[in-house]
Amino acid sequence: MFKVLVVDDDEGLRTSVKAALSSTGKYEIDEAVDGLEAVAKVRAGTYSLVILDVDMPNLNGIEALKFIKDHDPGIIVIILTAYSNIEDAVKAVKEGAYNYISKPVKHPDIIEMAEKAFEAHDLIEKVAASAPILTLEGGRKFVGTSREMQKVFNIIHKLSKVTTPVLVRGESGTGKELVARAIHYNSSRKNEKFVAINCSAIPETLFESELFGHEKGSFTGADQRKIGRFQFAEGGTLFLDEVGDLSPNMQVKLLRVLQEKKFTPVGSNREIESDVRIIAATNRNLDEMIKTGAFREDLFYRLNVIPVVLPPLKDRKDDIDRLVSLFITKFNKSHGKEIIGVLPDAFTAIKKYQWPGNIRELENVIEHAFIIEGGNRLSMSSLPEKITGQTPEGLPAQSTVSTDLNAGGSELTPQEILDFNRQKEVFEKEFIIRALKTFKGRINQTALHANIPKKTLLRKIEKYGIVPREYSEPKP
Repeated sequence: MFKVLVVDDDEGLRTSVKAALSSTGKYEIDEAVDGLEAVAKVRAGTYSLVILDVDMPNLNGIEALKFIKDHDPGIIVIILTAYSNIEDAVKAVKEGAYNYISKPVKHPDIIEMAEKAFEAHDLIEKVAASAPILTLEGGRKFVGTSREMQKVFNIIHKLSKVTTPVLVRGESGTGKELVARAIHYNSSRKNEKFVAINCSAIPETLFESELFGHEKGSFTGADQRKIGRFQFAEGGTLFLDEVGDLSPNMQVKLLRVLQEKKFTPVGSNREIESDVRIIAATNRNLDEMIKTGAFREDLFYRLNVIPVVLPPLKDRKDDIDRLVSLFITKFNKSHGKEIIGVLPDAFTAIKKYQWPGNIRELENVIEHAFIIEGGNRLSMSSLPEKITGQTPEGLPAQSTVSTDLNAGGSELTPQEILDFNRQKEVFEKEFIIRALKTFKGRINQTALHANIPKKTLLRKIEKYGIVPREYSEPKP
């Protein structure tokens, strides 16, 4: 059960809110009559949610909110306010409250808001697994790991209070989009849209139209007017994944939107004002790309106002325990199983593996094990061969690493085994083949369930010379 503290000098209102939340069976409710008592109870206890009135004697809601957030930024705070005090409630949201609700409080409204608040809170719990590093002014850094949840909440708390662009950097599979969603759903824009676009999955010829929209007849095939992602995300957050793959031409157009807060649809002569927060992400080395002229330095500095770095999983293996527990809980729900853990030898193999695909690869491996495992603990026999066939140092045994990437299909040399890019290609090809086998060569099903954008999957299939029909079910 979640512990909730209801704070208001009106006993009738406290009773009403308590009755609403108690009816769900999810919450254990305490009460406080003013801000001072609320702060004292928060310091003495452990609360997940505080429902806090603005106008109270002794210590008002705004001041009490500041004390609560300083004590524990992970506590969710919902503000209660009379209609005449809406400005104070908006100020409270800027200070870190999740949201506000006007009096008189309707039972369905407070129940729904509490549920949404806990969903946003859960996103931050998941972001903790990504171990973000936030660089602030003066080079100061906050580092979040699974052992330091407070620091992760601090990161999201700070980012959610501003609307400046954020650049999330890290290898593929480290959880960049999850960080972006956590920032959005804990910010003042939470009730507006979160719109994601993969900059590497859309052909350059269509990207401008996809981002800014187009007018009817503006180019061949434009048989109707289209709203672009910027306009669709108005008031909310636009997540630009793999922004390092933008063409030089699109980099210029994106820079203009960031500078002038307006854009022009393709084929139009009208400018549209834009109020969108940009969160960008990339797995590429933008610093090197700037040196070679592949990425604009002025765009980099526009996006890099608040940088967040996600380290690879191989550099923080102590977090694997928590990640595995998180995925076991997730897949128990989705697969209807009751897996209670991992057998020691299987967990040792998991810890030794280098995880070139990072958190996403670990999640796929745990789901793979869930599908195969017949017992109540994940065992060596349910893990993929790439995990169980490791040397003591955690590198693939040379005898087991054979690849068709070489023209002659020969085994990788010792030097190639220690080459990250080479190993990444081996993993990608093996993963795609295994996914195609699982879904009988069906492209759409493979893309959906293996969490690969369809265009990316088709590109990789062509790159590695994979023939999907070889894995389809034979016709009767």
